Amino acid sequence: MKEKNNIKKDFLWRIYIMYFLIVLFALAVVGKVFTIQFVEGDYWKEKNRELTMKYVSIDASRGNIFSADGSLLVTSVPIFEIRMDVMSDPITDKIFYEDLDSLSLMLSKTFTGRSKQEWYNDLKIARKNKNRYFLIAKKVNYATLKEVRKFPIFRMGKYKGGLLIIQQSRRELPFKNMAQRTVGYDRNTDKPLGIEGAFNDELKGVSGKRLMQKISGGVYKPINQDNEIEPQDGNDIITTIDANIQDVAHHALEKQLVAKNAHHGCAILMEVKTGAVKAMVNLSRIDSGQYAERYNYAIGEKYEPGSTFKLASIMAAIDDGYTTLDEIVDTEGGKKTLSGGHIMKDSHEGGYGKITIKQVFEKSSNVGTANLVLKYYKKQPQKFIDKIHSFGLDKPLQISLPGEATPYIRDPKSKYWSAISLPLMSIGYEVELTALQILNFYNTLANNGKMMRPQFVSEIQSKGQVVKTFPPEVINPAICKQSTVDMAKEMMEGVVKEGTATYLKTAPYQIAAKTGTAQIAQGKEGYNNKDGKKSYVASLCGYFPAKDPMYSIIVVVYAPTKGYYGNEIAGPVFREIADKVYSNSKDINKPLQFDTTRYVIHVPFIKPSKKDDINTLAKALSINTNDVNTYSANYIQPKVENERYYFKEVKTQSGEVPQLIGMGLREAISILENQKIQVKVIGKGVVKKQSLQPGTKIEKGSIITIELS
Repeated sequence: MKEKNNIKKDFLWRIYIMYFLIVLFALAVVGKVFTIQFVEGDYWKEKNRELTMKYVSIDASRGNIFSADGSLLVTSVPIFEIRMDVMSDPITDKIFYEDLDSLSLMLSKTFTGRSKQEWYNDLKIARKNKNRYFLIAKKVNYATLKEVRKFPIFRMGKYKGGLLIIQQSRRELPFKNMAQRTVGYDRNTDKPLGIEGAFNDELKGVSGKRLMQKISGGVYKPINQDNEIEPQDGNDIITTIDANIQDVAHHALEKQLVAKNAHHGCAILMEVKTGAVKAMVNLSRIDSGQYAERYNYAIGEKYEPGSTFKLASIMAAIDDGYTTLDEIVDTEGGKKTLSGGHIMKDSHEGGYGKITIKQVFEKSSNVGTANLVLKYYKKQPQKFIDKIHSFGLDKPLQISLPGEATPYIRDPKSKYWSAISLPLMSIGYEVELTALQILNFYNTLANNGKMMRPQFVSEIQSKGQVVKTFPPEVINPAICKQSTVDMAKEMMEGVVKEGTATYLKTAPYQIAAKTGTAQIAQGKEGYNNKDGKKSYVASLCGYFPAKDPMYSIIVVVYAPTKGYYGNEIAGPVFREIADKVYSNSKDINKPLQFDTTRYVIHVPFIKPSKKDDINTLAKALSINTNDVNTYSANYIQPKVENERYYFKEVKTQSGEVPQLIGMGLREAISILENQKIQVKVIGKGVVKKQSLQPGTKIEKGSIITIELS
């Protein structure tokens, strides 16, 4: 018995210990729950948020780019990605399956890639798989999105209907290809270039933040949060580009590239006094045979300019005090043998004999230019190079746009310098410049020696308010003596009057310009193509009006196959752009002033009309109509004697044909219809003849014919 009691006690102790341990464990669990819930609650909530929620950036709306005249060159167009949370709580099975057929039908009509049945099956599978991020469509425009919101289920509301909308943006050019490389939009890479790239920080704005929740499938959907951080839209850029002139320049260059079957070309129009670029076109032939903007040749491609460089060569000798325009130079029959047997030729067979420096420039004589430079710089070539440097032709212009090529001016210290380098450089070879750098030099001449930095942007704006302005910037107030400028301008004007740019001579305004034709180097093969033929770059650079320059232009056409002289290839493009600017510019095309004392001012003709109409017109012309107001007749006949108006009543007696001579058709018909006379009308204008005489008795069924002139 005693043994049994001991066993029982031992068993109870074990039960008590087990019970105590269970209670202790329960208390530990409760304590841990309490700690997690109340002591460590914030920590674990944050951990949960980190694992299931995250903030994503909301792109700001990129700023617009405008032309100087307010036209929109680049803008951001919103596009949307549409998805569906098929497991949204308000979408019950009853709602889903009742509207599934209608929703599938609407989706198939809007997004034609799938049939109604395919949409039906895909949505049904998505519901079965509890897909909370089912893709409907990408790159949807706003108009389509508005329609989608009206579809069955979706119209339940932004969150109730399971419609998920992710907004993005796409850059668009309202003028399509026009100025594409200047503003810098690349459709293929979406990489910001040109103005887009240079002013990217101003355009892009500040991103916002949106809280997203992780759902099944490892994807996130937006949460309706009041504390969402709104993005700050980017600033707008106001360029110096004039959209109308840009359009004219684009089509003028394109037309000539097509006509001459050229590889590519560029054209630039610049404001002389400010350096503001009003138009810049870059076109190259693409695979389809058409032309498009694919590269900014105007600032990125340097080439041997040929004869347009002769201006700098002759200006160097003038500015160094060696010569004037009257010095006689021998063109040696148009052919000169240089060191090593290299032959230099003039385009004119037989040359021009002995002519002045002014004529050398006008006729663009290679031999004459080379002889002039060799005469004064053969023993001191570095002085010639230094003078070219002083003109600013050896340095980039440091424009605001990226991608400007660095000029190349061969130096006597270079290992590539040879005995023929100096004469070749004098006519634009063994030097390389961009079209913009050449134009800026000519623009400096037009601006009396003051060199401006080419400018592409005038203002930055935010919501219509000016944030920053970009005033004209002077690079060098005087690149040479004023006397040098004066002589250079005289040479430039002579090229159009007597020289190689006579195509521009017929313009109603005076142009100063220089043509350029240069062979294109083909690497190791020299200046010949593989087939032995030569390729050329044709150019024309100048300014207008010649006596008070306001605009400068350069046109460069690369590798035309139908002709190659700058006058015939680049001249038509230059002229078309200049004509457009001239016709639209009040500053150039000033209104004519007349001496009114030399002319007789005639009073205008007023046809017989209703009294109210006469009063209205007379008031506008400041004519006294006091007498008119005393007349009882409805129609008034104005008469002019000695350049003064007199008025008389047009009385219409019932039953008699009225006087109609001088009346307009509307008035005449109104009177005749009141008299119940049938009318036949011949001609246009005012009544000059009537078939029935005034005062004639009107017979029943009378017909009157009135002739107008």
